[in-house]
Amino acid sequence: MEKQEPVAIIVGAGPSGLAVAACLNRLSIPNIILEREDCFASLWKKKSYDRLHLHLPKQYCELPHMPFPTRFPTYVPKKLFLQYLDDYVSRFNISPMYRKLVESASHDGVTERWRVRVRNTGGSEEAQVEEYSGRFLVVASGETSDVFVPEVKGLDSFGGEVMHSTKYKCGEKYSGKRALVVGSGNSGMEIALDLSLHGADTSIVVRSPRHILSREMLYMGLEMLKYGIPLPTTESLLVLLSKLWYGDLTKYGIQRPQEGPLSLKVKYGKYPVVDVGTYKKIKSGQIQVLPAIASIRGNEVEFENGNSHPFDAIVFATGFKRSTHKWLKGDNYLLNEDGIPKPSFPNHWKGENGLYCAGLSRRGFYGAAMDAQNIANDIKTSL
Repeated sequence: MEKQEPVAIIVGAGPSGLAVAACLNRLSIPNIILEREDCFASLWKKKSYDRLHLHLPKQYCELPHMPFPTRFPTYVPKKLFLQYLDDYVSRFNISPMYRKLVESASHDGVTERWRVRVRNTGGSEEAQVEEYSGRFLVVASGETSDVFVPEVKGLDSFGGEVMHSTKYKCGEKYSGKRALVVGSGNSGMEIALDLSLHGADTSIVVRSPRHILSREMLYMGLEMLKYGIPLPTTESLLVLLSKLWYGDLTKYGIQRPQEGPLSLKVKYGKYPVVDVGTYKKIKSGQIQVLPAIASIRGNEVEFENGNSHPFDAIVFATGFKRSTHKWLKGDNYLLNEDGIPKPSFPNHWKGENGLYCAGLSRRGFYGAAMDAQNIANDIKTSL
């Protein structure tokens, strides 16, 4: 069934999609947001752990045209961030359309419109197919659209609890149990800390080299870049400070990467670990660092160094995959197979035939806010 036609169609109601809608609404440009879940910001509302805080100071995490309230702390906790998003949606009159799973989006060269085919999964009857069209299409489905769990030999034989980090909330029920966290990004490191603080016998798999920075170090690095200090100089100082503060990490089973912490983030999406207490637990031996998993047999997990340990629970903090390539048709310019922009920053947000992407610059909320404003202004100019 054909719906009334908006000027712009936004796919995804995470913070990036909300930011684009807010900027378009301020310019009185009709738009719709198609969201496959039943709420906006579902990753934050339903799929994040309780102790989560923004890793950057709040001024780097604001969405366009609405600063955080001054009463909010520098590092905003999940609960207050969700309150901020609720207020943002209200202020800019954003009304996402929920349970709209995009199956395909293609550009019609004759009408010069994007045709978006959607499965409406909200009804109790069989899911209906709907079609929307608009002159512009904004991909705002994010870096974190589909959970990724690696294949592990024997995982199906594990007798304990297995989950992805999106299902983990709090370590309370794991007190006294043996818990293994697989993945050493920020989520993995914080979940390991949370488990340990709640009395779990905690281990974490660290497969690849990691930069560990304090909040203050990362903030200082961002401020240096803001004031025009070159990236190599900034990174050299951050690595030096990390070495002085955290010492030799190899004795705990953690290698430092050869490339700098900010370069890795921009090139490969590998964020530095922002330490909020995990390092102290690793140093004291309360969290054990283990190498990659070789196989699992029952509750015994064997590691690549030949050692094996029993566990009661495994949390896979192994990240996400993009799903854009499954539904976006005919784009050979803007996004690669992995759903990341081909053009480099700062020209990454604009494709051809009225196609845009928001929140994929690997620069967090700060990058998403810039994308949203660029997209809205460009659409306004085109009209």
